[in-house]
Amino acid sequence: MEIKELIDFIKVEARRLEQRFGKEADHEKTILSSSVKLYEELGELSELVLSSKQRKEKNVDANKEALADEFADVLIAVSMLAHDMNVDIEEALKNKIKKINKRYEPS
Repeated sequence: MEIKELIDFIKVEARRLEQRFGKEADHEKTILSSSVKLYEELGELSELVLSSKQRKEKNVDANKEALADEFADVLIAVSMLAHDMNVDIEEALKNKIKKINKRYEPS
């Protein structure tokens, strides 16, 4: 999947949520809702990671599928928050990767 596909999905999902819950007049409430959703998804991912390490899951394939779902939920939630805050996530990623790569360039 390309980042563009994720961004397109987020735009569609934002419209779906707007239709389902109504246009949020208070932009701060929209951002707060997106932030809470992100924390919820991070919590679910963290719980799955910790519990799988503590129980030493025997069914690795089932655990991998659950982990993949949770990682996807986190990526969607963070992308939705970026959308709500008018952050171009693709541009932000490009810029951040450049900064990280620059750290490893010989001086």
